[in-house]
Amino acid sequence: MPFQKVQPEKLSQTVVRQIELLILRGVLRQGERLPAERELAEKLGVSRPSLREAIAELTDQGLLTTRAGAGVFVADVLGSAFSEGLVRLFARHDEAVFDYIDFRTDLEALAAERAAREASDTDLKVIGVVFDKMVAAHDTRDRTLEARLDADFHMAIIEASHNVVMLHMMRSMFQLLREGVFYNRQIIFRQKNTRATLLDQHRAIRDAITARDPQAARQAVETHLGFVRQALEQEIRRDKAEYVARLKFEREQTR
Repeated sequence: MPFQKVQPEKLSQTVVRQIELLILRGVLRQGERLPAERELAEKLGVSRPSLREAIAELTDQGLLTTRAGAGVFVADVLGSAFSEGLVRLFARHDEAVFDYIDFRTDLEALAAERAAREASDTDLKVIGVVFDKMVAAHDTRDRTLEARLDADFHMAIIEASHNVVMLHMMRSMFQLLREGVFYNRQIIFRQKNTRATLLDQHRAIRDAITARDPQAARQAVETHLGFVRQALEQEIRRDKAEYVARLKFEREQTR
């Protein structure tokens, strides 16, 4: 018979599984510091030796990292998504910008559709809170804060879709976006009324998900990212035209 005696699981393995799931589900994020050893052991209800054993295993797995004098942190599990060479290549070519937006459109439309169906009431509250912060940032005209909250809003939707593969893939992509690899969000703010239009589009996305209307949520995301694509195309064309105009101006000055 294929059955074997059930062996009691070590407490350290229970801790390992719990922390693994917290990282997998996006609750613990890269760079986040874990509580101090005594506090964490008390929270988990295990001895400090069992906790140390679990942390050592998770460190060997590359999920946690220990910094001398600072504590234990969630490792940069997203850092290997793209090589440095490929990231530099992305940053040098406009083609990558539009491929990135198309990729986001496909995945985020699906995420919004799933969120409208799968999100819990608490997920909807998180999306609503982030949107309210976007409204407040819009009133202060803090464009840097607006850009950060924009990314946070889209990530809240992806998290509400409850697909862990999509979650980690898009977190990696959004990290590159925040670093300005694909495009600088300030570019599309140059156009008149763009800020108000973007806020209205995010409101439409929130409303569709809150109403639990999958098709409306998908359409709202596609409309929003289609607008972003068009705005970037216009600004890139204008920048190129301005570059040519300056060359001509310099030439005329030297004739």
